[in-house]
Amino acid sequence: MKRMKLVAALLLMTLSVQAQTADEILDKYFENTGGREKWASLKSVKMSGKVKVQGMEIPVEIVQTAEGLQKVTINFQGKEITQMAFDGNEGWSTNFMTQKAEKMDAEASANMKQETSDFPDAFLNYKEKGYAVALEGKETVEGTETFKVKLTKKPVKVEGKEEENVSYYFFDTENYVPIMTRSTLKSGQMKGASVENVMSDYQDADGFMFPYSLTTKYNGQTGESIQIEKVETNGTIDAKSFAFPEGN
Repeated sequence: MKRMKLVAALLLMTLSVQAQTADEILDKYFENTGGREKWASLKSVKMSGKVKVQGMEIPVEIVQTAEGLQKVTINFQGKEITQMAFDGNEGWSTNFMTQKAEKMDAEASANMKQETSDFPDAFLNYKEKGYAVALEGKETVEGTETFKVKLTKKPVKVEGKEEENVSYYFFDTENYVPIMTRSTLKSGQMKGASVENVMSDYQDADGFMFPYSLTTKYNGQTGESIQIEKVETNGTIDAKSFAFPEGN
């Protein structure tokens, strides 16, 4: 019995040290990218740039707000196409073939609502959100030594069943900024695929540090990449532009 208590005590001590170490990494991350108070005061972010896919460069605009509004719009051959939009309660997108707006199903909208509540950063006040973080050692990513931090959020619904919501962040050990995230697709044609978002070229924008280069890989194969050209924070955002266009 004494041996079991000793093992349990050592385990609790190990978990405590891991959580503290992970928190120290997050403290440095926020310190190096603008500060917790500044991030907490962020009301909106608007990014514009170009997405590179299949040899093409397509103008893209990404907008997010503290109210949970999100929208990703591309301009393809002179046509504005909404790849994803969320009005705070319901998600929708433009069907690329029919050019008609289509609503997401209730489950997808609910999951998106949960995700938008993380704005501006999932790690900001993560304990109050009911999340957990853990340091899982170091790993070399894109030739750079990183801290591997596991983020466990509230479960999401997939086909009516709750599934764990886990992702991994890889923080550069020198600058304490994430240079990659890794997660698993839970739905769609590529369900089960490993998704890695590689981030680089951090630049200052209104006192915040944002990655201006983002590349997505699926099972290790490069998919699309985005080169950000401009970042605007706390600008005027028209909430009506996120609403589903009636009369489609």
